Amino acid sequence: MLIEAMALLAAAATAQVFRLAGQLVEEGQLSPTVLPRLHVIDEVFSEMGQDSGLDRWTQAAMSADVGWDRARQPAREVLAAEGEGDAPLPSICVIR
Repeated sequence: MLIEAMALLAAAATAQVFRLAGQLVEEGQLSPTVLPRLHVIDEVFSEMGQDSGLDRWTQAAMSADVGWDRARQPAREVLAAEGEGDAPLPSICVIR
């Protein structure tokens, strides 16, 4: 199990996302119909990550940057397709 976790961690980001998504599909926890939307989200964040500045990753950018809006719509579609359209926001702990 540790070796599998390290192999996943060492993989390219795209492989990480889609391996996890593929595993969730195999386990019946995620519908295969949402995979194209997850791919769109991954592409948007990949494009944003190519930007050399960190301004796109600030709290202010989350409400102003078009990239964030481009990622939100397919994310909403994934939630709706999975029957979680009105899911509450998760509690997130940031470790610095």
